[in-house]
Amino acid sequence: MTVKENLAAIQANIEDACRKTNRTKDKVQIIAVTKYVSIDRAEEAVKAGVCHLGENRDDGFSQKYERIGDKATWHFIGTLQSRKVKNIIDNIDYIHSLDRLSLAKEIQKRAKKKINCFVQVNTSEEESKHGLHMNECTDFIKSLKPYTNIEIMGLMTMAPYTKDEQIIRACFRSLKNLQEEVQALQLPFAPCTELSMGMSNDYHIAVEEGATFVRIGSSLVGE
Repeated sequence: MTVKENLAAIQANIEDACRKTNRTKDKVQIIAVTKYVSIDRAEEAVKAGVCHLGENRDDGFSQKYERIGDKATWHFIGTLQSRKVKNIIDNIDYIHSLDRLSLAKEIQKRAKKKINCFVQVNTSEEESKHGLHMNECTDFIKSLKPYTNIEIMGLMTMAPYTKDEQIIRACFRSLKNLQEEVQALQLPFAPCTELSMGMSNDYHIAVEEGATFVRIGSSLVGE
């Protein structure tokens, strides 16, 4: 199927999830995760109407950015090594994997503009996943006050890969509750209005639980 056809199906699913929960579909942004596809396929996504592209490797990002540039809003969605920050920071719009002060320091040092960041939270408590534990998140965000080139737009998580919908839903609901707690602090550097959660297998659940960004790869741009 073409990206345009895939996008229409995903948008219909998002609309359905929004109807179930009395949400506005315009509040949900689709990030096309293009890390496993060609530059041509990424361009096809943009031409189909996808505004947001997500990469998880600095070299893959640089190659696609060279061709596509500011025709898209760019998201770095994978684990970001501090030493790789300099390779992406001038052209990236959002970083979804801030989870340690050493990374914050490097972003602060290298950025020439304010970078929109999501704090990554390990809501499933799986050892294989990166991210802060739930009880570490608020103090970590408070510690970012001196980093004037960082704005905490929201929180990000990944649910376990399971068919048990209740486990998935619990992870997303926990992140939503935490996001509301941080937002209530009214920290100027951390408005924390957004939630990055949900992928190809579970984005409909994520939308029902409050996601504002969903990161979709195989069901959207898979070849």
